[in-house]
Parts: sequence; structure tokens; C-alpha cells
Amino acid sequence: MLPYDVPMTLALPATHLLYLHGFRSSPQSAKARLMAERVRSECPGLIWWCPQLPPSPREAMALLMKGIADWPRESIAVIGSSLGGFYATWVAEQTGCRAVLLNPAVNPARDLANHIGEQSNWHDPQDRFYFQPEFVQELRELTLPGMTRPDRYLAVIAKGDELLDWREMHARYVGAHLHLIEGSDHGLTDFEQHLPVVLAFLGPGR
Repeated sequence: MLPYDVPMTLALPATHLLYLHGFRSSPQSAKARLMAERVRSECPGLIWWCPQLPPSPREAMALLMKGIADWPRESIAVIGSSLGGFYATWVAEQTGCRAVLLNPAVNPARDLANHIGEQSNWHDPQDRFYFQPEFVQELRELTLPGMTRPDRYLAVIAKGDELLDWREMHARYVGAHLHLIEGSDHGLTDFEQHLPVVLAFLGPGR
């Protein structure tokens, strides 16, 4: 059972699910692979897309909006982890869809300003890219003042996150459905334990 009541406005099952990875991450992340496996085994009718995002935030958003242009707005859902949670919030505000945010980055323009330079993919160190100074401004341009419909959001926040301040995440998503975890970590290595909450919120069709 969920720790909250899902509003009737969110009762329509998700038919299309977008998963957005975090900074230096990829579709090979443990959470993305676990979610993909669960979709394949339990929700074979669900359209699943987990793209490799380009390092430019502007290009990433252009890629996403083009990719979901033909998706039915009333049954889209998006999941985003860390920087992907920041992106997921932007996508949700553009489309009106529901969103699940996993330890979402709240102020990536501030946090990633210290990471300008050559970077490597966590899951493939040979895959390298350069995080440009202008990407910080692109992140600023994607920063929104708030949520128009907090009830469309579920924020999964680990108090044990070693990279992001859980209090800042909590404050950013006041009014949304919150699933606070005592302990855990930034990568949510115990994500499988929280999948029932995520799936119940999304209500994916079988």
C-alpha cells in the first residue's frame, strides 16, 4: 500500500515511460537496468525509452522533446535520477505528465560549475566527454521557479545521499508526494525495495 492516496487525476495508467539518467551516467546504470527488466517482465505493453543523454542540457532537452513528440500526453510518465530528476521536472512541466524523481538534483547549475572539463562515463571509462562552461548557463535556463501541479510528482529522497543534501531536495518538492528513505545513498543501491512505491504511483498498464 502506498503511503499516500494517488489523486484520481493520476489514475490513468502510464502507457509510455521515459527514464533519464544522471550526470556521467548512462542507460547502463543499475536503476535503469532494473527498471527496464521490470517493465519487460511485468508491463510488456509499456513503451520504454531510456536514451543516452548528450552532455549539453539544451541538446538533451531537444532530443527528449523530439523523441516523445508523438507520445500521448495523458499517459506519459517520466523517471529521472539525480541530474535526470532535474530534467524530468522540466519535461513534466512542459508536457503535464507525472514524474518520479530519484534523489533529484535541485541546483545543478551551481553544483556542476565545479565539473567543467573532461569527464568520463561511470559505466564506460573509455567514453569521455567535455563538460563545457556554457552548459552551466544552459542549466540555469532550464531551472524552473516551481511546480504547477505538485500532485503529479513523486520524489524519492534518501537521507543518506552522500552527494546531495536531502533537506534541499525535500524543500524543493514540498507539496509533491514524498517517499523519504532513512539511510541509503545517492545511487539508491536499495532501489528494488522502493520499486513498489514507484510502480504504484505510475500505475503502468500490463
